[in-house]
Amino acid sequence: MPLPLARWTGLAGSTMLAVAAFLGGALPSSPHGNTPVGIWQGPNGPLLVALWVVGLGLMAAVWWTLRDRVPSTRWALVTIGLWLVPLLVAPPLASRDVYAYACQGATYAAGFNPYEQGVSALPCPWLDTVSPIWRDTPAPYGPLFALLSGAAVAATDSLVGSIVLFRLLAVAGVALLAAVLPVLARRCGVAPERALWLTLGSPLVGVHLVAGAHNDALMVGLLVAGLAVVASHPGRPGPLLAGGVLLGLAAGIKVTALVVVPFAALAALAGTYSIRRLCRDGGWVVGGAVGTVVGATLAAGLNFGWISGLQQGGLAIAWTSPPTAVGQTAGYVAALFGADIDALPVTRTIGMLVLAVLLVWLWWRARTRDPLWHAGLALAATVALAPLFHPWYWLWPLAVLAATTHRPTRWFALVALLSSFLVLPDGTGLPRYTKMPGAPLMTLLVIVVAVRLVRSARAGRRPAPVDAPAD
Repeated sequence: MPLPLARWTGLAGSTMLAVAAFLGGALPSSPHGNTPVGIWQGPNGPLLVALWVVGLGLMAAVWWTLRDRVPSTRWALVTIGLWLVPLLVAPPLASRDVYAYACQGATYAAGFNPYEQGVSALPCPWLDTVSPIWRDTPAPYGPLFALLSGAAVAATDSLVGSIVLFRLLAVAGVALLAAVLPVLARRCGVAPERALWLTLGSPLVGVHLVAGAHNDALMVGLLVAGLAVVASHPGRPGPLLAGGVLLGLAAGIKVTALVVVPFAALAALAGTYSIRRLCRDGGWVVGGAVGTVVGATLAAGLNFGWISGLQQGGLAIAWTSPPTAVGQTAGYVAALFGADIDALPVTRTIGMLVLAVLLVWLWWRARTRDPLWHAGLALAATVALAPLFHPWYWLWPLAVLAATTHRPTRWFALVALLSSFLVLPDGTGLPRYTKMPGAPLMTLLVIVVAVRLVRSARAGRRPAPVDAPAD
């Protein structure tokens, strides 16, 4: 595809998505609990679905086609910026989370602790805009985001004004990511234009980070900024402390950012791995990150309830999470024999145990290998094995992986591509209505991946063949 045609094709796609947002996006007045059939039968239903599918398809096709042949950093930034313009002025799209942000901000601004009660306890003046499942649950976000959301509501005292500020925060996160991705990529010997395109050219960025105003944009921007600072200044206490602070700020938005801190500590080493160097250099990163999270918690006047708030993600059940899909499939199989079991608590617990073991193993390998690449793998494992998977979560590992390795990223990009189509314009998630065959197919994929990993591990332990002595 010629580059000028690719640029304008993607813009046409993003414009269609913006129109879809006005016709039937996640508007405050849109009904909760809608179904795909209900959307089709609603006002402008066929047109809305057509704009959504074709617009996403155009953006995704261009992004996938050019993933390994972007001509320059400038071309990538101009094209991505052009694609984002229509979505900047569109109503919230593909998620109602921004309304939960506003209500949690209102709760905090009114002097309540958002980690001790749901937004219905205030009550929030915009409670009817929040999805019912999240009205009585504590906030799952970090203390820094509690401060930011409270400030946004206090500054505007309106739902629309708060949404505008949340979107500006998301745009700031995307802009930060655009600034620091090339720095990290060059440090790792990766073409910066490739890293920018793989990360920011994805439809997930325009739809979910910008139009959806998700706080993941700011979290990922701070996370990559922290890694870039650490990777650029190994062995230097001041910059390493600053990098740790940036990682701590990312964790103050979403605590899952702490997953990369042990790997950043390895990247901070000036020289080969040793316990002494790890304590001397890596200690600055760890200290900066932990100190920042604790400081943000104290500055917000809150306790550490955000830790228990992370459990709220388990309330939603979707086969896009592999441990959840396995639990669902076990229930379906048991039903064939007349049994009624709930295997989700077991499979999700097993998933978290596997994740804990996997993170330790990845860190141990990273001591003598590329720690930043392993940080991306750790984020990918965290997203894949969590009880809940949302499409925009995949941008966490994709941003790090795109900037830290020359290895093929086709499979990681493919997940982002397919995930783009899992949510409809008003935030209705297709996995809720495709449990069959979604859960069994995901379970089959888990089995295939597990078998291949076992075979690969066994092949790696086999001794190399010894050539027969010459006659």
